[in-house]
Amino acid sequence: MSSANDTLNNARSLQKELAAMRRHLHSQPELGFQEHETARFVCDKLEKLGLDVTNGIGKTGVVGNFGVGRGPTIAIRADMDGLPIDEATTTDYYSKNQGVMHACGHDAHMSCAIGAASILTPHIKQVQAQYGARVKMVMQPSEEFSDEEGYSGAYRMIEDNVLDGVSAIIGLHMDASLPAGKIGIAPGPVMASAQHFEVKVHGIGGHGAFPENTIDPVVIASQIVQAIQQIISRRISALDPAIITVGSFHSSSTRGNVISDTVTLRGTLRSFNETVHAKLQQELERACSIAEIMGGRHEITYVNAYPPTVNDPDITAVVRSAAVDAIGENNVVHIDPKCWAEDFSMYQKIVPGCFFFLGAEKENDRRTHHTANFDIDESSLYIGSAVLAEAVKRLIPFMAQRAN
Repeated sequence: MSSANDTLNNARSLQKELAAMRRHLHSQPELGFQEHETARFVCDKLEKLGLDVTNGIGKTGVVGNFGVGRGPTIAIRADMDGLPIDEATTTDYYSKNQGVMHACGHDAHMSCAIGAASILTPHIKQVQAQYGARVKMVMQPSEEFSDEEGYSGAYRMIEDNVLDGVSAIIGLHMDASLPAGKIGIAPGPVMASAQHFEVKVHGIGGHGAFPENTIDPVVIASQIVQAIQQIISRRISALDPAIITVGSFHSSSTRGNVISDTVTLRGTLRSFNETVHAKLQQELERACSIAEIMGGRHEITYVNAYPPTVNDPDITAVVRSAAVDAIGENNVVHIDPKCWAEDFSMYQKIVPGCFFFLGAEKENDRRTHHTANFDIDESSLYIGSAVLAEAVKRLIPFMAQRAN
């Protein structure tokens, strides 16, 4: 099997193709569970590499398989959806779908994964003969959003048995705050759990000239927001990282002299373990009970829960060794946990996995994920492909040995 240096050289030869692929995908973004053209593009690329490809997995996802052996199966996952953002960049590959943008790097994730598949293709017969191994490309829809039933793409892919026979799963995420050419990796928790919530506060509306005849939900909701802001500082240990953000406050009234009937709050809970998450929910309920004390009532709805992303130490050690041998130890850095969230974590609840970060900071022009001017330094795309491919090469014998 080729050395890490050979893998890196093979990946480097793909750099122009990877950048062109990423730019095409960037210019044609689609929202979650609407990635029909994206899926067709991905299918075409994987089929040309000789993979057995199935689309429509997890609604609009794509799965490509190398081989049919009964040995270890290593999955590479990449997400495909864009965000509902109107792009503000002036590049020649800006989004042609107004109001939709690849503002988190999913276009690059797909490109790196397809590049890894290209590098691995010549080695599949050898690993099949030696280990009975398979490689599975998991091209997932809707990481950013849930469907009408509250489930994201990872859940729907798992529901469609994408992890059947999988021994380990790996994936990467672009990081526009990490210098291009670097890999960020760590065992254990690397990203937070996330759960969105909606609180409806009900009161009794009326004329703004006679507030004494109403139960004002704006006043009640304002008190609730203040109470929520005290949960982290007064109800959660300082040793347990956690966040509650209320990002949206909407009254049913649009007039200054009309007291509304309802106010809707929307926000997110984030933490790194399930015990703290349960405590956040409990304290949120307590804070919202102010509504009843003040004569109104409240309802809480939870949606789109992602568990924390927790890297398996053994799988992570193998991926890290692949990165170190490919690009040098100075370019492989330990990262602190991020309060981002990822539904890659749902796969890790079932099979061991490793999720790492690929540096993509634009030098002297750092961009922020999920913003209208987001962009990346594309020069590191081949490094992502190389590390994914080299990690798979090493995980096959590692998982075969672990199974014995």
